[in-house]
Amino acid sequence: MMIQFSNGKVTVFQSVLFQTTSTVIQLDEFILVVDPNWLPSEIQEIKEHVDAVQGNKACYLLFTHGDYDHIIGYKAFPDAKTIGSAGLQHHPKREHKLKLIRDFDATYYVTRGYPVEFPELDIVIEEDGQQITIGSTTLTFYLAPGHTEDGLFTVIESAGVFVAGDYLSDFELPFIYHSASAYEQTIRKATQILIDYPIQLLIPGHGQYTTSPAEMDRRVNMALDHLERLKQAVLAGDEQALEQLKLAHGFLSETTMECHKDNVRIMQQELLGEGGKED
Repeated sequence: MMIQFSNGKVTVFQSVLFQTTSTVIQLDEFILVVDPNWLPSEIQEIKEHVDAVQGNKACYLLFTHGDYDHIIGYKAFPDAKTIGSAGLQHHPKREHKLKLIRDFDATYYVTRGYPVEFPELDIVIEEDGQQITIGSTTLTFYLAPGHTEDGLFTVIESAGVFVAGDYLSDFELPFIYHSASAYEQTIRKATQILIDYPIQLLIPGHGQYTTSPAEMDRRVNMALDHLERLKQAVLAGDEQALEQLKLAHGFLSETTMECHKDNVRIMQQELLGEGGKED
């Protein structure tokens, strides 16, 4: 694992797998760990960092959503308090997510020194703008459905940090597993967050952090542009445009092509009804 960013207060780790980020934020009364992931050695590195900076502070684990790569390190922090959305707490496919972890570990002969379990939450975020104050630090949360139903944005105003989960990557185009219209609303919500708060550090779930307001805007516009072009191509039944949108994904692979197919299918259902053209 590599440290992608550190300013003495915030440390962003990046896995070699899917460029997935894990973030450790040192706050006055507690340590916040976001989405500890992937490989055992990477999670161990995050744990060692937390141990080095924690002192007698409490540790909180924040899950941006319930995709298996983001919850895989949950039980490596058995004493941590947990935070996530109501959608995560009531996740309908818990067993499926755990199966994906077990399948991954079995495929690559990975052994972990902790049990694989789905997160049980101590603090549940139910609504937009919900705030949690721990000591002198306030965390503000926004529901972020679209990629998944249980997505969560987190703003730590005192640190100037916006934790975006699987949105606003520097290279990853929208993967719509839940809802295209919700995805667009969530990106517009991100736009409003960037207006309303003095965000100095944006951390996506995959790819590079940024401290640049211009780059934050570029990412918002990149997502909205892709969604709009997808919408127009679906409405027009424009196969050529859909093919171009498929090829626009970074790291073109079976996975991204399947994700694109899902994007098209969901957009067709939402715009054209169940009878929309199915692949």
